[in-house]
Amino acid sequence: MLQLRPNCECCDKDLPPEASEARICSFECTFCASCAENVLGGKCPNCGGELVVRPRRPANKLANNPPSAERIHNPVGCAEAAQSCPY
Repeated sequence: MLQLRPNCECCDKDLPPEASEARICSFECTFCASCAENVLGGKCPNCGGELVVRPRRPANKLANNPPSAERIHNPVGCAEAAQSCPY
């Protein structure tokens, strides 16, 4: 089951479970759409995988299957990726 991490790893923006702008890789590294597109060029700085829209869990399923509360903030990895991003 997806963790639904609560924030962007680059800019630390809040990304609640219903956020349509959350992007993830296959390892569930989580980024906001702006960082994913404008800083990372659609590529995860941690694994090199593709960043795609994170599915939204139906509200009635969140009580029994809550999102993660663990915040991961790694601006260093994002800064390094930004240096090689063509955008």
